[in-house]
Amino acid sequence: MPGDLTALATDLPVWAAPMAGGPSTPALVTAAARAGGLGFLAGGYKTPADLAAQITQVRAEGVPFGVNLFAPNPVPVASDTYRVYARALQPEADRYGLTLPAEPRSEDDDAWDDKIDLLLKSPVPLVSFTFGLPRPGTVRALQEAGSLVAQSVTTPSEALAAAETGADVLIVQAPAAGGHSATLTPDRPLAPVSLPDLVSDVRHTVPLPVIAAGGIATSADTAAALRAGAGAAMVGTVLLRTHESGASTPHKAALADPAFTDTTVTRAFTGRPARALRNRFTDTYEPLAPLGYPALHHLTGPLRKAASAAGDTSLIHLWAGTGYRQARKEPAAQTLTRLAAQHCPSARDSGLRDAQERSSSWRTAAKD
Repeated sequence: MPGDLTALATDLPVWAAPMAGGPSTPALVTAAARAGGLGFLAGGYKTPADLAAQITQVRAEGVPFGVNLFAPNPVPVASDTYRVYARALQPEADRYGLTLPAEPRSEDDDAWDDKIDLLLKSPVPLVSFTFGLPRPGTVRALQEAGSLVAQSVTTPSEALAAAETGADVLIVQAPAAGGHSATLTPDRPLAPVSLPDLVSDVRHTVPLPVIAAGGIATSADTAAALRAGAGAAMVGTVLLRTHESGASTPHKAALADPAFTDTTVTRAFTGRPARALRNRFTDTYEPLAPLGYPALHHLTGPLRKAASAAGDTSLIHLWAGTGYRQARKEPAAQTLTRLAAQHCPSARDSGLRDAQERSSSWRTAAKD
């Protein structure tokens, strides 16, 4: 059964998005909550043991928080196609004395079952999913354990599919978002749509509470998302340079480097569409890269790690949304508070209450 959605009416309607690979530290999650919002631990790419340790660390701070997982939705790639791309990348790997994996690694569900078991045994206030849809039974089990369940979506049709799993909340992500797109169909181009329009379209399709994400970089962006009907805005890129962020030093520097002038959606790093700062890697290898996740993620992983250690930003996956120039070197609370400057608390809270009522009516009608 869906939970009490009024729990989402945080004092600050700007949340910290989950950013896998290091940026979403326990310190960042805690800072977001203490600022009046909410933050997410990024469970993707972590071992269950490492995720459990971070959950314990944040729980000890006594703040509300969420955990995000990658729901399995692999994108297969043919072995011969993979090998052609691997051969194209090998000269880059040679610079670091690396031999890239010769065959695709596709049997990787990111320890899905173990992470779900962890969250059932050690429930957290909010669990969110991206990349794919969990089974309805998994959603019910998490709800029965005491967690609200959120699903990331990028279109109204995905929102409807998410609602059918029993999710309590929708995280609506526009294509301006940095990092991986949450799309359930990574083989299709991302439709160009503004975040307010996407929020409005989703709310007219499914009467579930909406958290808006993707390209939010100013207080005006937050206000526009809330006016469109979102209960809160969720930001990632603008937090990458904050004191609590775990982003790498080269990544943080690139966000402020005038040499990087644009972002692009690329599959060259991981085989799934993701928005990053344009660099030599994206310009050279995007035309050659096939779809194939997680195979390409594992293929390029050693190269990206070596390049990051060397500070070689020409080869690093510099995830960034379109508003990356607004990322500042400051405490995370300062960033989040600034982004909430134009919000209207009464309208936002009314919207959440309305969403709760519409959701209950819709679910009842759906059962009938």
